[in-house]
Amino acid sequence: MTPQRRRAGREGPRPAGPPPDEARLAEAALAHLARFAATEAGLRRVLARRVDRWARAAEAEGQADVAPRAAAAKAAVAAVAKRMVAQGAVDDAAFAESRARRLLRTGRSRRAALAHLREKGVDAATAAAALPDGEEAELAAALAFCRRRRIGPFGTDPAPTPEARLKALGALARAGFAREVASRALRMDPAEAEARLIAARQA
Repeated sequence: MTPQRRRAGREGPRPAGPPPDEARLAEAALAHLARFAATEAGLRRVLARRVDRWARAAEAEGQADVAPRAAAAKAAVAAVAKRMVAQGAVDDAAFAESRARRLLRTGRSRRAALAHLREKGVDAATAAAALPDGEEAELAAALAFCRRRRIGPFGTDPAPTPEARLKALGALARAGFAREVASRALRMDPAEAEARLIAARQA
């Protein structure tokens, strides 16, 4: 245990104090954005959790009128998040494009990447626009998945059994790849597969 934690244990929990106001929430937002990329919805969730932590601590202390003060702080959360968007500190489209490239290069299918972006708070239209269309981009992602899982052209067995091939097709299907794309990826020559991955990284 660190000396700081030992002191905190002896002194008891820190007083909750007043609810976080807009200025404190803006400081917290900037500190978070300095470390992590975030969408507007994601930033709102981070700041809302900060308000929730205050509310729990304030209720434990027996403070009065916790609910209405927490509601006011939640309204300030929305205002701070909108201000960060207006100032350019938060850009959902840029977040989606950057995250989409990373997801595809690590072997996520378009379907899986869309689901991930939606979970992060990117709206459907922005998420779809961030992802490349066409089978070739999906094929490159499937090849990246194959290399990560050591199957198909990146497998250790040059002549996999029908059972092994079905298992590999199942893995690609569960990852969101269509059967045609999965079959192309699994049948591809290793040299061509590697060349396609290099070209996709350079695109």
